Amino acid sequence: MKEYLLNNIDETRTWARQFAEKLSAPCVVALHGDLGMGKSEIARTIIQTMRGADTVVPSPTFTIVQSYDGISHFDLYRIEDADELVEVGLQHAIENDITLIEWPEIANDMLPANTIHVHITQHGDGRRIVVE
Repeated sequence: MKEYLLNNIDETRTWARQFAEKLSAPCVVALHGDLGMGKSEIARTIIQTMRGADTVVPSPTFTIVQSYDGISHFDLYRIEDADELVEVGLQHAIENDITLIEWPEIANDMLPANTIHVHITQHGDGRRIVVE
């Protein structure tokens, strides 16, 4: 377990860029945190670090998944039944891609044992990130 205290969005982006450099497919990163904690910003920074700063990275809140040549970014907030996870291609992504998952709790039974869990909480005006 590693803990990081980040004071602002710039420090969060720097952390996410450094974190991205350690990732290779296949791997799963489960992003845990309340609304507004920066899950999407961390995912966006990871994707842009790996696929280019000019990569457009919209939130997958309504599409559920966005794909970027070997990186899959899921937002499972709107998924109500775990059976839907197969339909959106989560298992395929887990087996093949760098898979970033926001709101991963509904997918707990599908996540591999080596999933990297990133917990993001408020810390003063910044964020506390715990990586397990």
